[in-house]
Amino acid sequence: MTSSDPFSGLAAFLAVAEAGGFTAAAAKLGVSPAAVSQAVKAFEARLGTPLFLRTTRRVGLTETGAALLARAGPAAAEIARAIEAVGEMGEEPAGLLRLTVPRMAVPLVVEPVIPALRRVHPKVSVEISVEDATVDLPAHGYDAGIRIGEFVERDMVAVRLTRDIAWSVVASPTYIAARGTPELPDDLAGHEAIRYRFPTSGAVYRWEFEREGRSVTIDPPGGLLVNDGALLVAFAAAGLGLAYVADIAAEAEIRTGRLVPVLQPFLPRSPGLFLYFPRRAGTQPKLRAFIDVARRVLRPARRAEGAAAAQPWCCPSSPACYR
Repeated sequence: MTSSDPFSGLAAFLAVAEAGGFTAAAAKLGVSPAAVSQAVKAFEARLGTPLFLRTTRRVGLTETGAALLARAGPAAAEIARAIEAVGEMGEEPAGLLRLTVPRMAVPLVVEPVIPALRRVHPKVSVEISVEDATVDLPAHGYDAGIRIGEFVERDMVAVRLTRDIAWSVVASPTYIAARGTPELPDDLAGHEAIRYRFPTSGAVYRWEFEREGRSVTIDPPGGLLVNDGALLVAFAAAGLGLAYVADIAAEAEIRTGRLVPVLQPFLPRSPGLFLYFPRRAGTQPKLRAFIDVARRVLRPARRAEGAAAAQPWCCPSSPACYR
């Protein structure tokens, strides 16, 4: 393969692969479908292999095309972000900020911070994807994510957003009236648990306890299995069983008495919610704007929590920190 421009045709290939067809790709690129088709054919000829399987009904990737997309797609997205960042340096925060957040972060972080961000920086558009699964930020085009501190990858910069989490086993008053209150973790064998499956790994979470200085894990019995934290809280409040949840995720239900914590002496604590992102992304004005607004909006809530206000902004599991 020889070419003075190794990227010639790559934009057309990526557009067709992502749009699923030549017409949609042409609209995205602002050119004619014929121009896109010609660019892709020239690209395939230069590579010496077909990249698409074309039929009258659809356009699909060949095995070679899929492999190229898997490697070139994230790289192209990173190049686009780098160009955008250069253009934004020293300017008013602007552009699209893409965030991936777990459901528990919606009321705690997203709902109070995003309205303030939009009021202060109207040129910053925001796209939020709510998902509990672990996400590869660069591969999926996200600028940053929010996760519990212990799940933040060590090579990421991390910024604290909430206090530490105290884990809780909760049940509704009706469940406790019918089944009794477990006094020890071992008592869970005689109860009904609402269990959680991790969306990414597919593993079922084993409940963690601390007893006499030792960590103990238990896989309690139960006929309900979910992969969504909000459903854990909702099903527990409906009296369907015991649930193992973060206290900040069930704070309202516990405060109003819809859920009652049990086994409190045996439950551990974890780092709270953190914003995390690759170090190179920290120079983006739009991301710096989010961090500044989040600190201003969320700091009063953390200060009201007393000792939690003294907790550092950095994630203890991350060697990097945004100051």
